[in-house]
Amino acid sequence: MSLAHERAGSGPSLVLLHGLGHRRQGWGAVHDMLTPHRDVISVDLPGHGQSPPLRTNGQDPVVAMAEQIAALLSELGLSRPHLAGNSLGGTIALTLAVQGRAASVTALSPAGFAGHRYEFYYDRALFTLTRVAARVIRPLVPLLSASTAGRALLYGTMVTHPGRVTPEQAQGDVAGFASAGAAMRAVFAGPTRFTASVPDDVPVTVAWGTSDRVLPRSNVRVARRQLPKARFVPLPGCGHVPMTDDPDLVARVLLAGSDTRRAR
Repeated sequence: MSLAHERAGSGPSLVLLHGLGHRRQGWGAVHDMLTPHRDVISVDLPGHGQSPPLRTNGQDPVVAMAEQIAALLSELGLSRPHLAGNSLGGTIALTLAVQGRAASVTALSPAGFAGHRYEFYYDRALFTLTRVAARVIRPLVPLLSASTAGRALLYGTMVTHPGRVTPEQAQGDVAGFASAGAAMRAVFAGPTRFTASVPDDVPVTVAWGTSDRVLPRSNVRVARRQLPKARFVPLPGCGHVPMTDDPDLVARVLLAGSDTRRAR
């Protein structure tokens, strides 16, 4: 069964990969800014949204997800599209680049560059508590999502401007987060580290929210060492999931990162 996805727009193909516990609708704030310039394919990762459950078959979960994304790309007739990903999606995009499946990569706060092991345990506890809370408060989500204060409670660790998240998106995100438990457990079975080398002919852009509370900016130092040829871009005032915090800026970064003139 294929991964759930949506396709719209025209131009060079750009595949959007969300983060752990999120869903393809998380790109909604920037989607319509991209489609006049790109053939945009937004995907639900395995075990997320409307996609089938994640099957690792003993593989590292990031590698298993990358393989399933690669299979979708082949189904769609895309050999080397531009890839963009947030958090876990950024790591998957980089993994696909290593496998020769990317024309370029734009990674927003990519996972896999922790400077200290304690960060893994912090994030595992954070996502576990958030998932449990999402399941517990689901009956209250319609009420909470109707107010800015309620959305701040739901999104406080992920974004800096929760009021910019629509009530409809908030309700869908909480439901998606609550149902992605199996994929989260697989990812947090052990630390995820990106240690491979991206081919020199794949332009890489790494953008990091200056107010990221999930993956601190100390990760940027590790990423710079591991990706020495990447272009690094700050996202002022943005949190870990920056698409709703500053849609205009994020869209510009995605378009610049996937500029055909940069792909070699």
